[in-house]
Amino acid sequence: MRAAPLAVLALAVAVGGCSEGGLSPSAERGRQVYLAHCTACHNTEPSQPGPVGPPVKGSSRELLDAKVLHGTYPPGYTPKRPTKVMVPLPALAPDVAALADYLR
Repeated sequence: MRAAPLAVLALAVAVGGCSEGGLSPSAERGRQVYLAHCTACHNTEPSQPGPVGPPVKGSSRELLDAKVLHGTYPPGYTPKRPTKVMVPLPALAPDVAALADYLR
């Protein structure tokens, strides 16, 4: 019976870390951060608008640093939605680079 070992191997690969869409480890970490912290306001699909927040796909590291960590915008940036609803999330500082990788 060779089917059982193949089934176990397939299950191990599926559970063991093949990321969605072949993302790099950093982008996969960013995806996890995004799903855990951002989807309450932004769409689960970053290219689509959310119930409160705008689409964020393609957001630069500079924008993420300013908005996520400090609740501001980078100099000269024109927001997609002129609101001040988003609160800073400084606890995400270690994950901003990974978040930027995912949103790229």
